[in-house]
Amino acid sequence: MTAVDRRRDPARRAMRPRLRAFSLLELLVALAVFAALAAAAYGGLASIARTRGALAQQQERLAAILRAVSGLERDLRQAVSRPVRAGNGAPLAALAGSGDAVELTRLGFANPLAEPRSHLERVAWGEERGVLRRARWTVLDRAPDSAPQWRDLLADAGELRLRYLGDDGAWHASWPPRGGADTSLPRAVEFRFAPAGLGEIRRVVELPSPMPVSAGDAP
Repeated sequence: MTAVDRRRDPARRAMRPRLRAFSLLELLVALAVFAALAAAAYGGLASIARTRGALAQQQERLAAILRAVSGLERDLRQAVSRPVRAGNGAPLAALAGSGDAVELTRLGFANPLAEPRSHLERVAWGEERGVLRRARWTVLDRAPDSAPQWRDLLADAGELRLRYLGDDGAWHASWPPRGGADTSLPRAVEFRFAPAGLGEIRRVVELPSPMPVSAGDAP
């Protein structure tokens, strides 16, 4: 049998595999399945991205709260019995506190350049429109034009509440108590505030015992 006859042989032609292309319907079905899988994968990735973004915001919020709490605790623990004078010459107590704000003299004012200034610092804490804020003065005894430098530390902090434990063992709504000395410090200060969505935060900070100040820092 010649080669031509072998190609014409029906039996041999039947044994050859037939090449069959995809129909248009099959292509459409495949594209639809692929699109559905891609949409599901994109939705999953978008959900993961949203979750990670929300967790990052919560972590930043918690970090801001921790910084605010630790900052207020640190200032209170470094309080010192050093009254100051206001811009008009009026005396201000070493720690002057009300139910929603506190101002005090503290140690630990870093002086890495050995500048001719006090190592003490006057700071204040308060809340305005739900924002917890801290202020500092560049001097202790103020000139008429001395102004505090305010810094917003925590938004949506809620209402700040403070009270002061005296040597009599009683809590006071303000400090110094009636008849108290300007140099006196409370035994402890309690502060409370309720950041949005986290409930109330309450701390009781024990203050150091009254300690003398150096001659250069005396009023």
